[in-house]
Amino acid sequence: MHQLFALVLAQKDLSRAGDLFSLEDAEIEGSLSEALEQIRIISSSADYQTNDNDQAVVEICVTRITAAIRENASIERHGRALVALWESCLEHNLQPSGRDEDTPHAKIASDIMSCILQNYNRAPVMALAVPVAVKFLQRGNKELCRNMSSYLSLAAIAKADLLAEHTDTIVKSVLQAAKAMWFKIWNHSQLVVTFGVLVHEKHGKF
Repeated sequence: MHQLFALVLAQKDLSRAGDLFSLEDAEIEGSLSEALEQIRIISSSADYQTNDNDQAVVEICVTRITAAIRENASIERHGRALVALWESCLEHNLQPSGRDEDTPHAKIASDIMSCILQNYNRAPVMALAVPVAVKFLQRGNKELCRNMSSYLSLAAIAKADLLAEHTDTIVKSVLQAAKAMWFKIWNHSQLVVTFGVLVHEKHGKF
């Protein structure tokens, strides 16, 4: 791992975390998967949800990593580590607080989601991401579900076969969303369109 990344993550050094943005993307490209694994360990610690310093360090590091992945177009190289961190967020509280603020793990999940699912036309990435994405639909965070529905609609158009086996889960999410009034009509309709594409893919008809 790059020396600065190793220092920041090992010591959770918020004072040096911002220096990561002074590094060229090429300098840290080889360190990103290892850094993501270290972030997963930090964010899974027992006191992470109450440790403002660690949360700030993780937020900065995730932002730097996802920026480098986008710039280097290296999502396929680091996709497995990125999805592993994303999936680990499911083990923690994702429900907003009474002030409607995202929890620390919901923030991580949101940042990673956009980096991963913007690559909806890349089959290897979607093969890793879709099984995790549908799990988030069942967790009840309105904002995550809303954004997820948009990306999955695009994925259904580009790579419908990857979503076909998850049709039942997506349908349940649509029905649950309608019942609980989680989505605005537009986002609800996006999931309905997704379902329609999947049914067509699976059965050859709507």
